[in-house]
Amino acid sequence: MSSSTAAPRQSPIAEAGPQSLCAREPHVPADRLVAEMVPPPRFDSVRFDTYIPDPNQPSQTEAVRVLSGFAAGLGGAHASGAGKRRWFQKKTAAPTGPRGVYLDGGYGVGKTHLLASLWHATPAAPEQKAFGTFVELTNLVGALGFQQTVRTLSGHRLLCIDEFELDDPGDTVLVSSLLGRLVEEGVALAATSNTLPGKLGEGRFASADFLREIQGLSTHFKSLRIDGDDYRHRGLPEAPAPYSEEQVTKAAYATAGASLDDFPHLLAHLARVHPSRYGALTGGLDAVCLTNVTPVPDQSTALRLVVLADRLYDREVPVLASGVPFDQLFSEEMLNGGYRKKYFRAISRLTALARDAQGLVQA
Repeated sequence: MSSSTAAPRQSPIAEAGPQSLCAREPHVPADRLVAEMVPPPRFDSVRFDTYIPDPNQPSQTEAVRVLSGFAAGLGGAHASGAGKRRWFQKKTAAPTGPRGVYLDGGYGVGKTHLLASLWHATPAAPEQKAFGTFVELTNLVGALGFQQTVRTLSGHRLLCIDEFELDDPGDTVLVSSLLGRLVEEGVALAATSNTLPGKLGEGRFASADFLREIQGLSTHFKSLRIDGDDYRHRGLPEAPAPYSEEQVTKAAYATAGASLDDFPHLLAHLARVHPSRYGALTGGLDAVCLTNVTPVPDQSTALRLVVLADRLYDREVPVLASGVPFDQLFSEEMLNGGYRKKYFRAISRLTALARDAQGLVQA
């Protein structure tokens, strides 16, 4: 027999079989956590001129103007002097006046778009700028330790923190202490935040809560209020109804780069994977297909699902599902509780991704 004889080919179904999130056990080295602190893929190409202000909300246009000027002002030498100081050099005094901006608005008004645009517009090399969510920043401290995190980030020109978690007092104190040290080193700051527990009105803003929680750092932030409605529902059709299990399964097999999982099994798997790894968990996927979507059973599970929804939305991964609609994922008690805003954000984002997935189902 010739040595060049080809091996038997797999069937087309086997070749095109979907992946499973439940089969993935991602591990992310600590040094990758720093290198990957850049705007997520969804915001790779956003810029101030791609942000479309609502003509009925002048605060949105004003935010673009102020942030553009803030970015331009971050050019030149690092605020604490170029390069690292030697141990015998006198420490440069911290700059006076606001060295940070806080984007204050409801969900879906484009705060992350603006925050990423600020990162892109700041005239500094990517390794001199950092962008991450509050959760990713606390994970970085956990991986590197507090002092090493200060040393790692102190040479940066800008640190952007999305979704500052005001509902976690312990982590708020930790990150506030970290930001205080970075401000002393001349690092400019920009942040968005979630509302505190009990702040249930969608139209309410978190500025006073944010400035109070970061305490001594409040003088370093200029607050920019951004009014508006959730752009994901601005003039868009209602979310599509869930598909049948057969339709979802068929689409998963027909879509290259798709995953297929039973929803309750996926929720159980998320409990075994640290949320800092959910980005790696979803890496390389072009679609997520879920069968048997049911309401989440408890708040811990719900909060993990919120993080997964954020990572899928960041990466623009369509989500095709059977079972209950996404607006029925969370109980009335959850939607009226302290994490209400997170759950509404997850519903909004999953609805947008479900809309993106409509083309995966053949007529």
